[in-house]
Amino acid sequence: MLDHFLADDGEPIFFAVSGQGSPLILLHGWTSSLHDWKPFLPAFEAHHQVFRWNARAHGGHGLTTETVPTVARMARDLDQMLAHYDLREVTVIGHSMGALTLWQYLRDFGDERIARVVIIDQSPKLVTDASWHGGVYGDFDAERNAAFMRALADDFPEGVLRLVADGMNAAAAHRYAEDDPSIAVMRGRLAKLAPQPLIDCWASLTAADYRNVLPTMSMPVLLVYGGASNFYTADTACYVRDHIPNARLHVYDGEDHAPHLWQRERFAREVLEFSAHSPEPQP
Repeated sequence: MLDHFLADDGEPIFFAVSGQGSPLILLHGWTSSLHDWKPFLPAFEAHHQVFRWNARAHGGHGLTTETVPTVARMARDLDQMLAHYDLREVTVIGHSMGALTLWQYLRDFGDERIARVVIIDQSPKLVTDASWHGGVYGDFDAERNAAFMRALADDFPEGVLRLVADGMNAAAAHRYAEDDPSIAVMRGRLAKLAPQPLIDCWASLTAADYRNVLPTMSMPVLLVYGGASNFYTADTACYVRDHIPNARLHVYDGEDHAPHLWQRERFAREVLEFSAHSPEPQP
């Protein structure tokens, strides 16, 4: 059953709480929802009190206020959820947009409440330029991003599907080209979402640059990246590892932008080992 709290602008933020133990916060990706984490609940709930939210404008919850759902606003929502429950010594897992939300939170509110962090397949800067090739596709400049947002405005479900299919994962490209049944399911799910708030959200995500946040992360950090990510090369994963003082990188060979969903047992095991015993930094 979903619960909610009111953010300081009056927007209800929906979430689910289950399990017992130290707090574990699960932050989903763009256009996704708290349901993404269902496969991990049996393992996580045995050791943690698990908080899963639907970030504002996500999970099928229409906005009730005029507040634009930027990454900074979502980070503020996260701060208010932590304060609402007075959560401390928290382990936070952020996948994709969830990782960006967490980096924004650390920039704006610090790390006093955060004990450990898990980042899943994300770059600290999505848009590329002459000095940064670690973003989406390794080649996703401001012009290409603007074209993508126009495509979202024209046909939101197809724009999102093409973002995934046009990436570096051959299997994803094949599924889209063959109109695999999974594509139809995703298209139907995306069609139920209100496009403009999510386009506004994407605009804020692609305007952000968290490279200067990485060196400030003094807590233990587990990095989980797909070896065949749709969006990021091994160089991006290594950049994130090398710029966080106490980070360990696990690459899931052959997996895409959601490596945790393809190797669920491994991911759950590694998260629980990490949350129980902080790893030493890699050389």
